[in-house]
Amino acid sequence: MIELKNLLILCVATLVLPSISYLNIDASDTDYSVGDSTDSIMFDGLERTYRIHMPSSYDKTKPMPLVFVLHGAGDSGRKMAWLTRYGFNKLSDKEDFIVVYPDAIDGKWDQENIDDVGFISALIDHLTKELNIDEKRIYVTGMSNGAFMTNLLACELSEKIAAIAPVCGTMEKGLVPYCSPSRPISVLIIHGDKDRIVPWKGGELPVIRLKILSVEETVDHWITHNNCSSSPIITWEPNRDPWNGTRVRREVYGQGNEGAEVILYAIEGGGHTWPGGHRLLPILVFGRICRDINACGVIWEFFKEHIR
Repeated sequence: MIELKNLLILCVATLVLPSISYLNIDASDTDYSVGDSTDSIMFDGLERTYRIHMPSSYDKTKPMPLVFVLHGAGDSGRKMAWLTRYGFNKLSDKEDFIVVYPDAIDGKWDQENIDDVGFISALIDHLTKELNIDEKRIYVTGMSNGAFMTNLLACELSEKIAAIAPVCGTMEKGLVPYCSPSRPISVLIIHGDKDRIVPWKGGELPVIRLKILSVEETVDHWITHNNCSSSPIITWEPNRDPWNGTRVRREVYGQGNEGAEVILYAIEGGGHTWPGGHRLLPILVFGRICRDINACGVIWEFFKEHIR
């Protein structure tokens, strides 16, 4: 049983890797309607697909925020919407913003010779042309491999992105020397301290030999970039589900340049899971799901406070 558990963990861990590259676009005209739809653009000779949710309140005369939600390795935009229990879609209808779930090539973000930074940048340009988007309120969140990609986008596209929220993912160590955003960018990090796929303490991921920052090093990186206070305000979220073995510690590092802040939601006892979301694999592999917070709600409340 132990050998099987370790094998499953190693196999899943091979899907978490990010890397780096850059490229060009041919956008198609689209008639976006209320609700969910799937569309694509041509970028760098590839058809790149995405799922989009348009709130019923959408009005071409009223600029709306745009939220990108990036799936984990081996998944898709459609599966990411399901994983979050369609939480962003429900918030979209209530809070008036547009949600986009892009698809990675073969389910994996930032592969060698695939310019996903360029794709997301091109998709932002395409959607702001086709829709009435508030260009100062464009946000990115992501899970696992999508969280690594979220951090990379903050490094490369801070001139387009107002704030980010990586969940269950940190940063590749090799990226750090090249990560110099052109402006302060607020960051919300959600991570379980019992995550066995992307370990809290970082180090080297099994099998793929990828060296990653710890959660604390990732927090420190963004604190330093934003010139935030190094002394956090620490609070605890209510223990709404005392039987599931998790608690949520909230650390706020504020007073950054241009109002930037870094917030960590440390899920004590939490695994490689989306808080408040569906379970993809057994607890043996991915660990516990925190029910004390809903990540979608926490992330949107954070995004609402930050404008580029």
